[in-house]
Amino acid sequence: MGIKEKKVLGVLGGMGPLATQLFYKMIIEKTDAHCDQEHLDMLILSHATMPDRTKAILEGRTEELFQMLRKDAMSLEANGAGVIAIPCNTSHVLADRLQEEISVPIIHMIRETAAYLARQFPQQEGKVGILATDGTINTGLYQQELQKVGLVPVVPDEMSQRLVMKLIYDGIKNGGEIDFADFLMIQEDLKNKGCDAAILACTELSCFKEQYKLPPYYIDAMDILTEQSILSCGGNIKEG
Repeated sequence: MGIKEKKVLGVLGGMGPLATQLFYKMIIEKTDAHCDQEHLDMLILSHATMPDRTKAILEGRTEELFQMLRKDAMSLEANGAGVIAIPCNTSHVLADRLQEEISVPIIHMIRETAAYLARQFPQQEGKVGILATDGTINTGLYQQELQKVGLVPVVPDEMSQRLVMKLIYDGIKNGGEIDFADFLMIQEDLKNKGCDAAILACTELSCFKEQYKLPPYYIDAMDILTEQSILSCGGNIKEG
């Protein structure tokens, strides 16, 4: 019996590199495969020198960012990608525009995460915290998508948001020391605001979750992207 043909997964990666390698690891671990040949074929373009997404957005340089993402997406398509994933939340401010430039589907991590949460709170207005970069928060990406599915988005207060950025940039991206007490302060802020769940809406926070084994209260957007990537390419999710 032959191996079922699957679509090739293209990955617009390197934003950042640590998150991209974790995404690859998650794809492998979550795929229901019993030999090498049952795993997905992947094209990973790790463009680590891509401009910082938050900085580009806040400085009004999104066109520069778009042109680089467009070039990479077209390269993945030209080399056989049948589906594209972007393991970077902030870059999704340009996802719809990118989709207009290529014919293969881009999995929209933000919309998939909002849809997942809507299924968790089908009969009530759940309050959902958003832990993300300043760029993602300022674009309103998650706020808009959560509101569309009837959920109430909640962003951290000013002090907590500074701690989120410290965790992402000084802790994960910079490889510096992480003070878990900072995260506990962020968590207290969210719970005081009545959040029923919180989204890890930055792929560096997915790396943080991997290290600290956070409870199910925290919904990892990259985890949602991983499962949708496997299914979109014709694979199956491993049970458990």
